[in-house]
Amino acid sequence: MARASTSANGGGGMIRWLALALLILIADQFTKVLILGYYRLGDATTITSFFNVVRVHNSGAAFSFLASASGWQRWFFTVIGVGAAIFIVWLLRSHAAQKLFSFSLACLLGGAVGNVIDRLLHGYVVDFVQLHYRGWYFPAFNVADAAITAGAVGLILDELLRVRRGR
Repeated sequence: MARASTSANGGGGMIRWLALALLILIADQFTKVLILGYYRLGDATTITSFFNVVRVHNSGAAFSFLASASGWQRWFFTVIGVGAAIFIVWLLRSHAAQKLFSFSLACLLGGAVGNVIDRLLHGYVVDFVQLHYRGWYFPAFNVADAAITAGAVGLILDELLRVRRGR
């Protein structure tokens, strides 16, 4: 089922989603600057019994996928991130009135650009949030990763709701 165009809505709808993506990007980069400024690689601070702040460098993708590759992955994931950002902006232009869909896209956009900036500046993504429970550790992540995850969940929910409405 095709999504309705928002041309009757004007361009103002897209601006709010780009502003949300920018806020996510700023929060992501600000937290990473703090981590880079106050932590050395591998430093960790226990916050609660299940949450640490730790400085980790991820040269791969999610869950350090391809992190041990010879360096080509930096540019591969950068190109994918830039391509995704362009595609997301194009989608936002056409669907700004669809709130959940556009919210999800804005989260994906802010997160993707945040991680692309890391790859361009450092050659790796700075991760620092570490969740753990009784010896089990979830891979460290950052604000951009959390936004990307929220965006992916939102897109799945949006699709499930759209299918349900179509019945």
